[in-house]
Amino acid sequence: MIKRGVGFLESRLGSSGLVKKTLDYVFPDHWSFLLGEIALYCFLVLVATGIYLTLFFEPSYAHVVYHGEYVPLRGTEMTEAFRSTLDLSYRWKAGLLIRQTHHWAANVFIASIVLHLFRIFLTGAFRKPRDINAWIGVTMLALAVVEGYAGYSLPDDLLSGMGLAIGYSVALSVPVIGAWLGTGIWGGQFPGGEVFIDRLFIVHVLIIPVAIGGLIAVHLAVIMRQKHSQFRGPGRTERNVVGLRLWPAYAFRSIGLMLAVTGVLFLLGGLIQINPIWQWGPFEPYRATNGAQPDWYLGWLLGALRLMPGWELHAGGYTVLPNPFFGGLLFPLACFSLLYLWPWLERRRTGDDTRHDLLDAPSDAPRRTGAICAFASLVGVVFLTGSADRIAVQIHVSYVTQIWIMRVLLFVLPPIVYLVVKAMCLELQERRRVEPGEPEPGAAAALGGGSPGEPSP
Repeated sequence: MIKRGVGFLESRLGSSGLVKKTLDYVFPDHWSFLLGEIALYCFLVLVATGIYLTLFFEPSYAHVVYHGEYVPLRGTEMTEAFRSTLDLSYRWKAGLLIRQTHHWAANVFIASIVLHLFRIFLTGAFRKPRDINAWIGVTMLALAVVEGYAGYSLPDDLLSGMGLAIGYSVALSVPVIGAWLGTGIWGGQFPGGEVFIDRLFIVHVLIIPVAIGGLIAVHLAVIMRQKHSQFRGPGRTERNVVGLRLWPAYAFRSIGLMLAVTGVLFLLGGLIQINPIWQWGPFEPYRATNGAQPDWYLGWLLGALRLMPGWELHAGGYTVLPNPFFGGLLFPLACFSLLYLWPWLERRRTGDDTRHDLLDAPSDAPRRTGAICAFASLVGVVFLTGSADRIAVQIHVSYVTQIWIMRVLLFVLPPIVYLVVKAMCLELQERRRVEPGEPEPGAAAALGGGSPGEPSP
């Protein structure tokens, strides 16, 4: 059948050369490369389930009285957005399954992007010429976080309303233009007008998905053009790729992974409850709820807002920098800026501007690995602070005490992590020196403390 298909295309488009080149493309055989594929297949599940949800969701703040299937909320006044989400969960066939699968897919999508980027930075896959794809990955992560925030804000339940209130405060904190920006996006003062949910809906179902899809296409095109990087090992050089051809070996493996990812996401959607909006109830500005947490990928932003002391910058009777600016804008901007600058910073530190197609094992670059783990520990402390209220309830540690402990850890933990991880990497290198004539696969040629292009510490 494939031979007939190729013959059909060749007789009409003369494309057999391109098809043969594509089918012969070689993929390196290492499990860590599958993290990117998991993200891709999560995105496909998100698109498929999102189309279904779009058919039933009503992006409207018009108020109605609920008379649906969920008995405890009958007679309650709510918006069309909340009512249609309840109907998706209780009225329409497979609605709850699709809705929860969509939510789980969003969480796994962002988690797989984070892990994929972690692998890229740890192994030096961001070096020339793949710095372009590293920037694409960082941009995709930023868009995915905004997309997730927009998605779980649409139902107009109490949890999403509280999240939007925080977002509105952060928008107002932008220097000079904050007031215009916040009221412009929301269509007035919070909770905003009818125009806001229309804008949020279009951003969630059209603008950001198209942007992410475009970035994925560019990402794959760049990979095909540059060829895959690979870990060091027998027969592997800077000029070849050792692994599996696309057809048939890698194609069947990838199809199997796609089916497995899809199956797991639907199992999660069917068996594990997530975002039960009927428990929170419809949003009202004067109401709040305890025990509710945002999706995990927003925990670090919530933690940054909590960690920041009550500092503000005032000048001439005006608040130039409101408090939410530091945790809600400055911290995430600093984190993403560091990720964008990382390839340039390493290039400047090592003086290495050559092309790299072979990856480093993390222990081959002690300073890089230590710095990345130190940065991850800093974000981890901020992330953990986002759950301080739940920790206070569950293990009875004072919220204020937790905040002060986290503020100390924010400055103490990263240097400790850097030194410990660097020492571990050097120890691994020392062990490999026992048999210098037979370097371990994945070990760099320069065992003196750094990868090729990274000077010994």
